[in-house]
Amino acid sequence: QVQLVESGGGLVQPGGSLRLSCVASGRTFSNYPMGWFRQSPGKEREFVAVISWSGGTTYYADSVKGRFTISRGNGRNTVYLDMNSLKPEDTAVYYCAAGSSSSYQSAYNYWGQGTQVTVSS
Repeated sequence: QVQLVESGGGLVQPGGSLRLSCVASGRTFSNYPMGWFRQSPGKEREFVAVISWSGGTTYYADSVKGRFTISRGNGRNTVYLDMNSLKPEDTAVYYCAAGSSSSYQSAYNYWGQGTQVTVSS
């Protein structure tokens, strides 16, 4: 059974940091690009960042560039999202996805259940 499991969400004050993790299991995701998306209440799910299978190439949404960093673990079945200088508008459910290097969610075959990130004082 293919599973992507996110963790690390929570409540943080503006300007703070969080690290999200996504562990993939059920097949070898080490050869798959993996990405992060997010969805705020009343809004469509939007692209955040993506990383190539090797970890050598990354791409970010303009809204998070310079603040967020996507990376892969040594086994490449784990992907991280380090979020710094968080803003209230970063509040959303964050989803891990695998199977594409696209910024379009329809290109991804595998999704996690999401983890809530709330940025508030």
